[in-house]
Amino acid sequence: MSDRVGRRSIIALLTLLILMFATAAALRVAWLTADPPTQPALGIIWHDEGAWIHNARNRALWNVWRTDEWNPVFIAPVFTGLEYAAFRVFGVGTWQARTVPVASGLVAVAVLMAGLSGVAGRRAAIVGGCLLATNYVFVMWNRAALMESTMTTFIVAGWAAYALAQRRPGIGFIAGIAAVLAWFTKAAAIFFVAALGVESVLVLAVAGSSTVRRLIPLQAPTPTAVRAARWTLGGMIAAAVVGLLAFVLPHWQEYQFYNWQMAVTRKPDYSIDAVLVRASWLPVVHDYFTRMWLVLTTASLGLIVIVARWRASRPAERLLVLWIVLGVAELVLHDSGNERRYVMFIPALVALAALVLGGSRLVASPGEVQRAESRWFALPFMLLMAYLVWGGVLRLVFLFEIRSSVRLSALLSVAGVALVVWRWHALSSWLSRQRITVAGATLLTALVVGSDLAQYFQWARQRTFENYEASRTVGRALPPGTLVHGKLANGLSLENRIRPIFVGRGFGNYEDRQHRDDVRYILTYIAPSVGYESQRANPVIQDVLDAYPNRTTIMTFDVAETAAGDDRAALIDKFGREKD
Repeated sequence: MSDRVGRRSIIALLTLLILMFATAAALRVAWLTADPPTQPALGIIWHDEGAWIHNARNRALWNVWRTDEWNPVFIAPVFTGLEYAAFRVFGVGTWQARTVPVASGLVAVAVLMAGLSGVAGRRAAIVGGCLLATNYVFVMWNRAALMESTMTTFIVAGWAAYALAQRRPGIGFIAGIAAVLAWFTKAAAIFFVAALGVESVLVLAVAGSSTVRRLIPLQAPTPTAVRAARWTLGGMIAAAVVGLLAFVLPHWQEYQFYNWQMAVTRKPDYSIDAVLVRASWLPVVHDYFTRMWLVLTTASLGLIVIVARWRASRPAERLLVLWIVLGVAELVLHDSGNERRYVMFIPALVALAALVLGGSRLVASPGEVQRAESRWFALPFMLLMAYLVWGGVLRLVFLFEIRSSVRLSALLSVAGVALVVWRWHALSSWLSRQRITVAGATLLTALVVGSDLAQYFQWARQRTFENYEASRTVGRALPPGTLVHGKLANGLSLENRIRPIFVGRGFGNYEDRQHRDDVRYILTYIAPSVGYESQRANPVIQDVLDAYPNRTTIMTFDVAETAAGDDRAALIDKFGREKD
């Protein structure tokens, strides 16, 4: 009888896994050439796809990496290499470019489940897999040929490998390599490299010194945890040395320009006022946290419980906390207004929520949580997560009033956290008695999954293919190898064989932008505004247009970028009838 029950359980589990991954694949692959959501938008800028895969396309079509002065391979060598591999296997095109983020999204689901299984068991793994497989925002970013999905997948792989290394320390070497690969996919992953390094060094420091152990609230790590930390640091160092010798040093001037001058010093304002604005914007400037509010709220509870019992927390749990905290710090320092920078938080929040829903008790170590100093150690974390939770819901109330959302969210967060601190012992005692039933976890998971699927089907009913068709139209109008000026030329290059000449402000073919008579054509938006692809008040493409006053518009075509739905692009002849 027991054997029969065991076989039924295995069959049920396999059926669930097959259904989960089949759903995950279908959501990511269906209508893969369709336009990303524009109403309401998720921050996916479709014309950036062609710009970021520029070098991979060059190599696939003309067997050279560089054809002009825009070369993002120096920012994202791993992403560029993966895109080139996709083009070699499937050919150059829109859906082919998007196979890389599709694959990375599916891998992220699998490795997150593996990590959760190692930390908290099968139930947590299933909950986390279901939530990440269907998360609407994550799914849509997995459909865009941009770096964020791939970078995030390497981060998830690093966390999962570190979690599994607590049983088999050698897997930590993979964790270190994955973190460095995330960095070479997009430098924004530096926060996770720091998080993994801090966690590993912390383990070694506590293990090696009783003095450090008295200063840092951690129990002495197990020998396995110590070996895992050593393997992890070894993997990070080995991968970093290989990357340094094979890529960074041979291309130092370009690497330094793209990763520092262009990405860091050129963009953000680092004044105190600017930092405070970016910090206050975190939950209210976009709707990521609103869309996954139930997951965020559950994850916040999980994070606070981990911090409150920090002394007895597990390494993988601490790494999740560092993932969130250091990631937020990077956004506050650099840029919190850009939606693409929040994609990296989705798996971490899902993992924290799964740890809560996947356990039998809300608080596994009540004695640690009830310690008097726990409330003060957890205080800043409670303020951060409370602000995100309140901001995520109040954004709906004050949709176009950021200041009102910020003020009320801050007020409610401070008041709520003050109440929790005051009643800490009673609340922690109550939480320690609570149980998470299978039915309750299933119901909440089903509610979140249903909400995400509803958002997806809403997009599917309204889906368009305007950008794909516009690229094909350009291919019919211009012969292969035609030079075309403008960032939008990169965006519209996937379904044809034109040679785009990217123009950025201060980089990417900027210096000679007004003197390229060898480039006859320009591609740019004309609605909602001329040069809208730069999203600046004074777009650099306007310099190119002004340099050729005799220009003539050859054709216009619909594209999909804004919620207004009347976006149009134009193919322009710089010389008009002069060269006919």
